[in-house]
Amino acid sequence: MQTLNLIGAGRVGQTLGRLWQERGVFAIQNVLNHSAASAEVACRFIGAGNPVNALAQMRPADVWMLAVPDAQIESVAGALADHAGATNDHREPIVFHCSGAQSSALLAPLALLGWQTASAHCILSFASADAAIQQFPGTACALEGDASAIAALQTACSAIQARCFEVQSSNKLLYHAAAVFATNFLPVIQAVAEDAWLASGVPQDLLPGLRTSLLSNAVANITRLGPAGALTGPAARGDVTAIAKQAVAVTQWDAQAGAAYEVLSALALRMAKATTDTSATSASTN
Repeated sequence: MQTLNLIGAGRVGQTLGRLWQERGVFAIQNVLNHSAASAEVACRFIGAGNPVNALAQMRPADVWMLAVPDAQIESVAGALADHAGATNDHREPIVFHCSGAQSSALLAPLALLGWQTASAHCILSFASADAAIQQFPGTACALEGDASAIAALQTACSAIQARCFEVQSSNKLLYHAAAVFATNFLPVIQAVAEDAWLASGVPQDLLPGLRTSLLSNAVANITRLGPAGALTGPAARGDVTAIAKQAVAVTQWDAQAGAAYEVLSALALRMAKATTDTSATSASTN
């Protein structure tokens, strides 16, 4: 069984480490985190691995996972390259990071040593490692980098029930921005909606019920009908007059929210028009 070293053992590192440990995909070896205590906690959660206090204590491994914040990937890769050079490890292991927005180019110091470099990003909200373990089966996983590293990671990720696909390095930023649209902006939009309700006189105690019912129904409709089929409201009706009046009202309340309302409404109108045009084309060919 191939050995795996983890640098960075937060929610992503712990989730993948434990799944690979449980399925016998990798033998978890050394775990380095931001503190010795957190590395010990991670090893207990994973169910394997030896916590270390410094990079110098990490033994050579077949595969290295860098599950660190994006801003740290390049410096960690440089430090790891220095460590590999100092230990005279002439093997050519696989090293990958878990960023959605950054490509494997950040691992260039290791690529110069002959290491196989890649990135692997799972499209899942890692709110907690326990929840992510339960939600992981069927999770889409974007792979990018050297062909040999991608092939190995596809095997490893498929073994824990991920659905893998490749992304070109030049498309990583757009790919990750899509995930931001799909998940990170939803809480922001909901917060704006609730603030606007409060400002317009909706009682505070009604907000939890509105949040639950409207979000649940919206998600159900999008899941069942797709984004275009689930679109409702003035944009779906093509009511540009209503949109303009509401945009003014929102802008008077909050300028940034008003700008967001105008941009989102324009996108909604574009979606509605595309749906209408597609329906018209389909009808004319039948």
